[in-house]
Amino acid sequence: MIDASNKYGITKAVALFLSPALSAIFIFFFLPVFAALAMSFTDFGLYSLADWRYTRFVGFDNYVKLFNDPLFWQALKNTFYFVLVAGPLSVAVSLFAAISLNSKFAKFKSFFRLAFFLPVVTTLVAVAIVFRFVYHPHFGLLNYLLGFFGISPIDWLGDPDWAMPAIILMAVWKNFGYNMIIFTAGLQNIPSQLYEAAEIEGANAWRKFYQITLPLLTPTTLFIGVITLIGFFQLFAEPYIMTQGGPLNSTLSIVQYMYREGFRWWNMGYSAALAFVLFAVIFLGTLIQLKLKGKDE
Repeated sequence: MIDASNKYGITKAVALFLSPALSAIFIFFFLPVFAALAMSFTDFGLYSLADWRYTRFVGFDNYVKLFNDPLFWQALKNTFYFVLVAGPLSVAVSLFAAISLNSKFAKFKSFFRLAFFLPVVTTLVAVAIVFRFVYHPHFGLLNYLLGFFGISPIDWLGDPDWAMPAIILMAVWKNFGYNMIIFTAGLQNIPSQLYEAAEIEGANAWRKFYQITLPLLTPTTLFIGVITLIGFFQLFAEPYIMTQGGPLNSTLSIVQYMYREGFRWWNMGYSAALAFVLFAVIFLGTLIQLKLKGKDE
């Protein structure tokens, strides 16, 4: 048994070693979060930066204004559109790529894993600029390829109906490699004996996928689903670089609207309120995913 004095010494040593990291987390994470929460109940703006006395407490006025703001609802709808389409599509593409590369018939596995992962480590700004040329209505590669099938050129980034699908396509291509690596690790943890037994029983590829692969990948799929949801709800750089939120605000996201209000118009209090509404949406979405996973179990 450990006596009380020795136990106290161990606790003190643990606290001493953890204190630098915990202090950094408190100073650089919790304090800014608490400050932003307090700011969301004020009219903090450009004049407040020069003199705090110009800041007024407005209570829940920012939140009331937010829920009566048509542009907020447009940005929220666009963000949900992006998340609900790009999220499942990214997970599905990642899973398909992981299964294909994990197959015993796949050749040059290392090369293709590297090739699929390269977009993840490529600068997003560079990728977005390249895709602007790919989506060019007259000289773009995509319209050139569609021309072989007799399809007329599409103004991908200038048409409100096509701008968000174009961004979704780019985002899936950019991000699926990261999830593919995680899925590959999950697939390699599934015992091969299960597939061998299924083959002996006469199961085809679909039955093995549906009854072995998917159930045993549930924890991995949950993790990927949560991090994908959190990342895609923070959509900003893609529409900011490619469309500036247009055309007709069809690609305006919550984070981009937050940036516009906070750093273009200097409505910092209103921008902080947007941030906490987005946090509530992400938190609720994560809880729903965890609840669905619990029901599946």
